Amino acid sequence: MDYSVALGLIISSCIIGLFWGLFNWFSVSRVQVISQARTLDAGLVAEDQKKIETILEIGKKISDGAQAFLNIEYLYCGVFCLVMGLALIGVNGYTSIAFLVGALTSMLCGYLGMTIATYANYRTAYSAINSLADAFQVAFRAGCVMGFLLVSISLFILTILIIIYHNMEPDVQLLFDNIAAYGLGGSTVALFGRVGGGIYTKAADVGADLVGKVEQNLPEDSPKNPATIADNVGDNVGDIAGMGADLFGSFAESTCAALVVSSTNFAINGKQAEIGDLMYPLLVSAFGILASLLTSVVAIYVTKVNVIEKIESTLKFQLVISTIILTPVMLGVAYLSVPEEFTYAGIADVRHPYHAFLCSLLGLWSGLAIGYFTEYMTSHSYTPVREVAKACGTGAATNIIYGLALGYLSTIVPIIAIAITAYVSIKLLSFYGVALAALGMLSNLCIGLAIDAYGPISDNAGGIAEMSELGEHVREKTDALDAAGNTTAAIGKGFAIGSAALVSLSLYGGFLTRVTQNENYKNKAFQANIAEPMVFASLLIGAMLPYAFSAFTMKSVGKAALQMVEEVRRQLRENPGIYAGTVEPDFKACIQISTQASLQEMIAPGLLVILTPIFFGILFGPYAVAGLLPGALVSGVQMAISASNTGGAWDNAKKYIEGGHYRDQNGDIKKKGSDEHKAAVIGDTVGDPLKDTSGPALNILIKLMAILSLVLADVFCDTAWLANDN
Repeated sequence: MDYSVALGLIISSCIIGLFWGLFNWFSVSRVQVISQARTLDAGLVAEDQKKIETILEIGKKISDGAQAFLNIEYLYCGVFCLVMGLALIGVNGYTSIAFLVGALTSMLCGYLGMTIATYANYRTAYSAINSLADAFQVAFRAGCVMGFLLVSISLFILTILIIIYHNMEPDVQLLFDNIAAYGLGGSTVALFGRVGGGIYTKAADVGADLVGKVEQNLPEDSPKNPATIADNVGDNVGDIAGMGADLFGSFAESTCAALVVSSTNFAINGKQAEIGDLMYPLLVSAFGILASLLTSVVAIYVTKVNVIEKIESTLKFQLVISTIILTPVMLGVAYLSVPEEFTYAGIADVRHPYHAFLCSLLGLWSGLAIGYFTEYMTSHSYTPVREVAKACGTGAATNIIYGLALGYLSTIVPIIAIAITAYVSIKLLSFYGVALAALGMLSNLCIGLAIDAYGPISDNAGGIAEMSELGEHVREKTDALDAAGNTTAAIGKGFAIGSAALVSLSLYGGFLTRVTQNENYKNKAFQANIAEPMVFASLLIGAMLPYAFSAFTMKSVGKAALQMVEEVRRQLRENPGIYAGTVEPDFKACIQISTQASLQEMIAPGLLVILTPIFFGILFGPYAVAGLLPGALVSGVQMAISASNTGGAWDNAKKYIEGGHYRDQNGDIKKKGSDEHKAAVIGDTVGDPLKDTSGPALNILIKLMAILSLVLADVFCDTAWLANDN
């Protein structure tokens, strides 16, 4: 395909995606929360109008808290990225600029996601007063804003960067070497966003649950619980801003990996391919925006979510519909943009467009399989979670044992799916095929982000409804929206982990490619052979890193939660009016604890991830890094799946009991306040840092180490001070 035509299609898709995101933002803004009786709040009698004012007040507190934290966190990230950007000037000035652009783009996407989430959460609660359908529309449209703005902005900025760099550097290989740092910048911010946001939200959540639910028998999101606002703020900074930065990193890194690997190994008629021949990865993402737009129209304009039973099916079918639409679209894009015949280094046979299509297709459908299997293992609609709930009948210990077992078992299907995808993709197009598989898995990212962001927005809406005392009829609707959001969040985590594994593997291929091109290693037949002592030794160390990283993050949550528990206990003990409902708790004190703890505690795990490959690369060279990266990948992806699914299962086992679905041996229903419920709350509390801090952050560990090694590959080859292979 002609380069200019490809650029036109990509930029046009980005503009359409931006307009669709902004249109949905405008639609959300049309829900005016007012304090006088109007059409929307006709369900409230005059004396209840104060509750509307409470909605506005709580919404503002959550928004202010989230924005204040994000401002401080991004200030820390900005300083770190500036220092790192200056250091990268030693590699290449263009590399440094691409890194800073990627970091700023990641911050922008996180900020936009947090803004729309805090803009929509109280509007969702308000809309639920009269209509489930209206509340669903607000939450889903807000999710679409985040999904379409993030993908469109990310792809647009990357495309503009390619245009500018191509005008300055016509050599395709050098061009994409410099562009690779765009993904590094995004992943660096994502690391601190995921870790910092995860520590923030789980410190508040654990403190609120242990004191509020277990000790004081307060309901979920009770206005009498001092940690409630901090908990709701955490949903936005962790599950919205952090998650958005994570998936932006996956998108940027997989695209950069595909471009770097193809620019070196892709040839047409024995000559290096031109830039127009390498646009397939970008076009997959561009047409993914259009396919996702058509899919979202179904949920917004075709399906009427007017009963609770329709919520979850509507959201899940979004993934199915987008996958079905994208299947023929990818085939068409492959034949339009990939050369009819080309050769790939290391593969004897001539390759055709359908080889690229098959790699993308594998990623697309394996992502759907991973997502749906994750739902099966973590939804209380199915046997595994119900078994965990049943284990609560004999106490918290058996609940935890069953939950851990479920998490370990849940790795089987996703790992097999990833393994098959990787094997076939490498057979078809080597590591370029793996990068295309990762992009295929992320091709419907707009929809994936939309239904993922929908969850925290609905969760916040439920909290606002409870704190505003809107009544059971409203809380029933928001609970139903939240329950469906838990399912979609689990599916989203499955996608994120699966794509992270493929992205990391493709980046590893890019690293190996760069090492073999380096002058010091060109004639040494460089291979990552496990029989090499340095490779095997570093492989073991790499496999250890996810455990060390998880220890840092979980201990951080524990330390912050301990402070939170003491603060909540102190307020309830010293001021009995809080429990009586006559005095408002000091919410700011709990917000301050979460903020300080997350900012302090995110530094150590962040430095572990960034400094380890640099240390090994500079001292021991590329052979050490060639073992370190697959060790971290193989260990990290399994830990991430297990941790996320264990935590999700405990959470939904608790909700299964709270919903009145659990019966003991005598047939008695056990609900909130029962011993079984307390055992479930303890399991959920243990699982919180697993599913929302350590598990998701492991995705970034394996990606960031790989992209950092790719960008610094030449530095490692030129230093290797203690290696004996130079």
